[in-house]
Amino acid sequence: MASRIVLVGGGFSMDPDSVLDDYVFGLTGQASPRVCFVPTASGDSEAYIERFHTQLDARCRTSVLRLFDRDGTDPGATLGAQDVIYVGGGNTANMLAVWRVHGVDKVLVEAYRAGVLLCGISAGMICWFESSLTDSFGPVRRLPDGLGLIGGSGCPHYNTEPSRRPTYEREIAAGTLPAGWALDDGAAALFQDGELVESVARTPGTHLYAVSRGPAGNAVETPVPARLLV
Repeated sequence: MASRIVLVGGGFSMDPDSVLDDYVFGLTGQASPRVCFVPTASGDSEAYIERFHTQLDARCRTSVLRLFDRDGTDPGATLGAQDVIYVGGGNTANMLAVWRVHGVDKVLVEAYRAGVLLCGISAGMICWFESSLTDSFGPVRRLPDGLGLIGGSGCPHYNTEPSRRPTYEREIAAGTLPAGWALDDGAAALFQDGELVESVARTPGTHLYAVSRGPAGNAVETPVPARLLV
């Protein structure tokens, strides 16, 4: 069974029409997919959870995995029964630490290998990589940590947060971050078994970029052609 991850630069938390979410859910082949929201990076923000339900309850069979105020829910049984696991944004470093304490990191890897579609925005986009560019500590900096389901590094909000692009390019040019993928808000990208399958866009001109270290020790940025969804 194929193991798939969708990097999302938008969705229910940013876009009123949730076109990128429709793309993600369409990949399941289900009219009403089972979607579990994992809001760990936001500290299980109730406002974030309410927005998830408001935007998606009519379109999916929704559930939420809370880790800060746990009940008797078994993360393995809950996440393994989903069509989609949707990881929200927030503090990536804190999220990874909390996942490991609760064993959710291993559960996510098992779900991925079992064919559950993983996706996420911001922290939920970069957590799947070996390393990333994060604002978990304030100013954006490299984070040599992640689940490693996609090789290399990841960077979100490439077109909307001014410090992201120059910092990511500088880190890759210096060799302190490995080559990787940067995603504009308004775009999404599907990876299967760790390899890019396609890039899509809600907004014209938004892209996924392959960013690598050039022979002169500079950063080389290559936009991936995107299929427009709207």
